Amino acid sequence: MDDIDRAILRELQTDGRIAYADLGPKVGLSASAARQRLQRLLDTKAVQVVGVTDPMSMGGQAMALLGIGVDGDPRAVADELAARSEVVYAVLTSGGFDLFAEVVAAGPRELLDFVNDVVRPIEGVRQIQSFPYFGIHTHRFLWDVG
Repeated sequence: MDDIDRAILRELQTDGRIAYADLGPKVGLSASAARQRLQRLLDTKAVQVVGVTDPMSMGGQAMALLGIGVDGDPRAVADELAARSEVVYAVLTSGGFDLFAEVVAAGPRELLDFVNDVVRPIEGVRQIQSFPYFGIHTHRFLWDVG
């Protein structure tokens, strides 16, 4: 991956639907060359273009990152959480928590109910630390591409 590839990725992070006619000049290429570069990145699986929803714009008014400590294998807990529609993502970690899960709920009460009624009873869950955030929130998944 060279500097032009990274420039293409930065532009796509800003606008994933940018036209090649606009993308090319922004990265110092023709539209055709930009299309070829992006196609190569897609073909080599270095890049995947996907749609990402913002849970808050879809009716959720409360979100939280849950740090979860687990007795035993955390993969079973992560799998159970990942099957729930309230869970945006669940990831295993090697730090102070065994996994993190980001959850979205209709409001603060529903968030509390989800933590207490769904997450706590899962076999193996021994600790939950909640980092809630409420109101307007926009997800922007931006990676430093150089």
